[in-house]
Amino acid sequence: MTEKLNFLTLDNFNFKGKTVLVRVDLNSPIDPQTREFLDDRRIVKHSTTIEELSKKGAKVIVLAHQGRPGAEYDFTTLEKHAKKLSKVLNIPVNYVPDIIGPTAKEKIKSMKDGDIILLDNVRFLSEELLNRPPDVQSTTHFVRNLAPLADYFVNDAFAAAHRSQPSLVGFCEIMPAMAGRVLENEIKMLDKVISSKKKPVVFVAGGAKVKDSLSVIEQFLTRKIADKILTTGLVANIFLVAKGYEIRGLEYLEKFNQLVSRAETLIKEFNTKIELPMDLALDKYGKRLEVSLAELPQPYRVADIGTGTIGRYKYIIENAGTVVANGPAGIFEEKEFSKGTNEIVRAIADSNSFSVVGGGHIATAISNLGLEDKITHISTGGGACILYLAGEPLPALEALKSAAKKYMNKTSGGKK
Repeated sequence: MTEKLNFLTLDNFNFKGKTVLVRVDLNSPIDPQTREFLDDRRIVKHSTTIEELSKKGAKVIVLAHQGRPGAEYDFTTLEKHAKKLSKVLNIPVNYVPDIIGPTAKEKIKSMKDGDIILLDNVRFLSEELLNRPPDVQSTTHFVRNLAPLADYFVNDAFAAAHRSQPSLVGFCEIMPAMAGRVLENEIKMLDKVISSKKKPVVFVAGGAKVKDSLSVIEQFLTRKIADKILTTGLVANIFLVAKGYEIRGLEYLEKFNQLVSRAETLIKEFNTKIELPMDLALDKYGKRLEVSLAELPQPYRVADIGTGTIGRYKYIIENAGTVVANGPAGIFEEKEFSKGTNEIVRAIADSNSFSVVGGGHIATAISNLGLEDKITHISTGGGACILYLAGEPLPALEALKSAAKKYMNKTSGGKK
């Protein structure tokens, strides 16, 4: 365990002959028609940790989820995930249509060194849907049934680290627990952003998570991490309302008035550092209609930033030393309104900056444009990424830190 990370990693243990529970995040978008994966980046990313454990002689039990109860298309079993993981690893991954029942237990007990099994969707268990403290989660049927069958717990699910569910925090209470390679790398890269000396630091705030984005903006500016904030998407709309512009259709947002009030406060305190759109693209019956701010209000929904804003933002990004981007600039899934997101992504890729991008939608845009290799780090998490940057404690990460302290108190601190 390094002082910087404050949690244990795979480097701290010898896995030969050990049984290891590995929580990953294989949750992937699924095409409602074909039921095939639209994006398998998370499966590919997590294969690194799984492969390392297998090659080190561990019996690897993979825990993961897909979708949420009630979702018509993507709340499924993990059978296809196992097949995809097998193909990526070029190692057999045995899918087990069970989680804590007799079938799962028998499969675990019959495993040999290097074997990999993937248990079924952990969200099939009602306990997994509850966010509660780690000590409570450690007493669930889920944890009490699986923990006795394993030696170690590895959490590699950074994208779900902002949740406090049994599979993420419960095992940390009662057995040696550590971070997998994906989670470890995420924290290292995000910490580099926070301490970056490559100036100026630019934060491109977009997407639908306005409350979280406002928290990051506040933290970045108060702690003097960022030099410039570029607002897009719903975040920009809230700031424009705070400036007195009338943008219709935002009242549905939870605590809308509070969001506007927070934006007003930030503008008063950091006015010169927060860039707002100078024009917008509206959805006029499916067609792109660009208008200046002077032409507001309009009866159509705001669907993207305008061409003038895109040009201004591209110039700032291209001259940045560090760029952090979270969330799309508009409704990029619709071709007419993908321009803002795509142009910002291209500008980040073309810059010589240290670049970190978080959020599934903007990461998908990068993938669609084939620009993955030109971005320093593409985070597997949207919500977790933005909350970590905002200085919010992530329950799963805090559970790993607590587990590390317990483990170090019981040992001499050397490698096991």
